[in-house]
Amino acid sequence: MPLLPGTEPFRRDGGEVGVLVCHGFTGSPQSVRPWAEYLADRGLTVSLPLLPGHGTRWQDLQITTWQDWYAEVDRELRALTERCTAVFVCGLSMGGALALRLAAKHGDAISGVAVVNPANKVHDAAGPLLPVLRHLVRTTKGIASDIAKPGAEEVGYDRVPLHAAHSLRRFFQQVDSELPRVTQPLLVMSSPQDHVVPPVDSERILSRVSSTDVRQTLLERSYHVATLDHDAEQIFEDTLAFITRLAPQAADAAGTAREGTADRGGA
Repeated sequence: MPLLPGTEPFRRDGGEVGVLVCHGFTGSPQSVRPWAEYLADRGLTVSLPLLPGHGTRWQDLQITTWQDWYAEVDRELRALTERCTAVFVCGLSMGGALALRLAAKHGDAISGVAVVNPANKVHDAAGPLLPVLRHLVRTTKGIASDIAKPGAEEVGYDRVPLHAAHSLRRFFQQVDSELPRVTQPLLVMSSPQDHVVPPVDSERILSRVSSTDVRQTLLERSYHVATLDHDAEQIFEDTLAFITRLAPQAADAAGTAREGTADRGGA
């Protein structure tokens, strides 16, 4: 099945600091590609995989589970840890939950976690009915493009398959139980106005992790897909500052990348 335009995975080799970026449920790398590209342009080694069942059509997502999505980011993380001396994990929405589970499972192999509007629970009133409802109804309306910025659009599915939604709900329950095992430095960036994942999810995560180095940023001008919204630059800059504070070698890579850009500009 051909990929939707813009949903291709993104990877770029850079310095010895690696970053894994995870996209959200029914979305694609397109929604977080500017975040990944910003970090790659500053000399970091960046991987942004396409999760199984995403980027094509909702029928493909219908036959996948959270174990498939997690296995993909776990493979990418292992590849980064083989190449880099320090690795950070980032994610939007369900991608934030994936990043947090990676942190819980991999411990010291991960140097820090940065998440945007991380999801922790299926809040729809029909959520508890999904074990039965998914056998009666195939899909519900999509959740893509919750963006305040005019003209910005997320490439995602216009339908949510309920089999996958049921697996997502179980995944959130699994991650919630593992949050106390998250000890790494944590940056949580959340939108007070989010029509997909309410801010209470960020507060729940902050209350349950065991991290002592915790920072929170409010994205006052953005909705759920803040990485494509008015506060995108703040997300990118705060993430880079977070990484360079914890891995000073990333600052050296950023400086080298800037020098290379200047040299090309003057050629």
